[in-house]
Amino acid sequence: MTSYSDSINRKRQRNDRWGRYIVTGFGGLVLLTLVILISHLVSQALPLALVPNIEKEHQFALPQGSHVENAGDLLGGQLVVISGEECRFSLFGYSDNNITKHHDYIRPCDHQLSTTSLMGENAIVDISAGGQVRVVPVRSLAYRSVLIANNSDPIAQSSSLASSTISFALPSKYWSQTSSWHFALSSKWSAIALHTPSGTFIRWVNQLNPTQMIDKFFANVDKVHLLPGAQMMLVEKEAHLFLSRLFEDESELSLLTSFNKPSSHDTSILSLEKDRTFFLQDGASHVSRWVIHRDANKLGFIETYQFSLNEGERLVDIKEHASINVVAALTDKHRLLFINRVSGEVVTTIDLPEPIQSVSWFGNRLYGYNDDTIFIWQANHLSGITTWRSLFAPQHYEGYTDVDTVWQTTNATDFQEAKFSLTPLIIGSMKASLLALFIAIPVAIGAAIYTAFFAKERLRHALKPAIEMLEAVPSVLIGFIAAIWLSPMAEQFLFSFAFFLIVIPFVLIAVAFVQRPIADRLPAKIRHGAELGFALLGVFILGYISVVWAPEWFFSVINVDGFDMLAAESDSPIGKTTIVVALALGVAISPSIYSIAEDAIGGVPDELKHASFALGATRLQTLKYVVLHVAFPGITAAIMLGFGRAFGETMIVLMVTGNTPISSWGLIEGLRALTANLAIELPEADVSSAHYQILFFTAGILFVFTFVVNTIAEFTRQRLRSRSYYE
Repeated sequence: MTSYSDSINRKRQRNDRWGRYIVTGFGGLVLLTLVILISHLVSQALPLALVPNIEKEHQFALPQGSHVENAGDLLGGQLVVISGEECRFSLFGYSDNNITKHHDYIRPCDHQLSTTSLMGENAIVDISAGGQVRVVPVRSLAYRSVLIANNSDPIAQSSSLASSTISFALPSKYWSQTSSWHFALSSKWSAIALHTPSGTFIRWVNQLNPTQMIDKFFANVDKVHLLPGAQMMLVEKEAHLFLSRLFEDESELSLLTSFNKPSSHDTSILSLEKDRTFFLQDGASHVSRWVIHRDANKLGFIETYQFSLNEGERLVDIKEHASINVVAALTDKHRLLFINRVSGEVVTTIDLPEPIQSVSWFGNRLYGYNDDTIFIWQANHLSGITTWRSLFAPQHYEGYTDVDTVWQTTNATDFQEAKFSLTPLIIGSMKASLLALFIAIPVAIGAAIYTAFFAKERLRHALKPAIEMLEAVPSVLIGFIAAIWLSPMAEQFLFSFAFFLIVIPFVLIAVAFVQRPIADRLPAKIRHGAELGFALLGVFILGYISVVWAPEWFFSVINVDGFDMLAAESDSPIGKTTIVVALALGVAISPSIYSIAEDAIGGVPDELKHASFALGATRLQTLKYVVLHVAFPGITAAIMLGFGRAFGETMIVLMVTGNTPISSWGLIEGLRALTANLAIELPEADVSSAHYQILFFTAGILFVFTFVVNTIAEFTRQRLRSRSYYE
């Protein structure tokens, strides 16, 4: 008998041990999954915290006496335009780990040659002795050299190549007196400035309509800077900088700024690729950024920020990355500065071993040039240019008159500012969640108080599971109903809902006065719980009146069209405003708040209630001073858990909102939540790009916020349980 009992005990212990191992293993898998999730979030967002740097990849020596006229992505197959020999430009390309000559652009020696570029595409500017201007794309010359190398007839391709060239003539009276000239190009306009002893002549040519030419002449000016992308010119005159617009008279100059201009230094004005931003340095060590904006129905420039150089240091070149908000600024002291294009913060400074005359971005490679060498550096951790200020502080973006917080990442073209402000997304999530609580708390807590304190046990056992079953309704279904039914009739519904909220307390008070006399006349079987029927009947009648009769009656009394007034107050469609989102979101989180709050109220010991009744307290006094006081931690936990769910909700805010990232707390404005933004943009973001990493950073913010809120709520629930057991 003892041996049999020992065998049974050993078997039970063995089963218990294996059960413990299995439960522990699955628990460990849950924790491991959580660790993997957190590690993945951190690993994807971590590059934002790394400091950008460069690592030399290649270095090529140029022929003796040559000079790089125009940059090109050698490793990407583009050609570099180099001058050296007279009457020609040479095109060099990369092959066999070295640079070799591909083609010579040879012209008569009385021609003048220069280069220009637009959006990474290079071109040679050829001006004859008679003033005939011809702009030839380097790509067409490279293609022609390939045809010649393959024994093909380049004349057969002349029609396609000629269509990509630009040609126009200059007035001989100005060209014959020209001491120097400068050419600039945009997607629409070609502009050339001829500096003569009497002044500066500028000819603008519309590439889409070459017969449209606009001539300008500025007398008694120091220098003119062309901004063809903005259709403007910057005019230096004495110690002042003026702005001249293309379609205005030369005399209509707008003063931008005045500065002290020492004789030892010229003013440095370097524009970015699209000519909508330029950097200005006068005699001081400060460099200011000026961006285009609209003022009084005219486009102009406004100063946005400054960054400082060392004493006596001058800005030599400045280039922006095509897709990342990083600007590489080169100085004459062999320093390279990586600057956040939006905020103006100097993120990193690199001391170069040799003097560099110019730099260019090609992808994540940075090219540097001087008279005898081409340097190619691999740029690492460029997304680290993102700073806290650029993510959360208001910035002055291109085209904006005032500082603002904007999330806008879908750019149609390269060399565009990416706006990564997270403030509109956080405001959107907070606004929708808080307003949803205002809707859900009265409904959920009121229902919890009724079923846990006032209702009979039989009624409670029927209502509580029914309400909790609503939590199983998918949020996408609630969002679908709100988008299909609520949004189209939002104007009328918002007014009806406001009318309902204002009138419902008076209706419930009236019901409370009449329900007792009527209930006393009912049969005893249905007398208990009749108050719920009266309340629901009153609510339904008021709801019908609010939707069908109230809007028309109210607007006829005040003689206005309230719906048009409501729509005029919002920049967003009324069906996509915060109130509509909050209504749907409040319905979704109400069952969660109800379930936990009902358990907290129902868990208050009966001894406390009976003691309160024994002391002469009424049922309402017992509820207020005993039940709610004891259940308050649990009710708070329920509200916090509901807030956490609302903050993390995706489908409702994705389907019902207009997904407009607006930094506004207005209730009739649109919004975009963090969760909806992730669902919209993460599938389209380039992997490992700054956009992709910032999205993972927002996912980390969302995870941390909901984790903290749920943890606090759980601690509050534990406090409730301990307090209940103690009492």
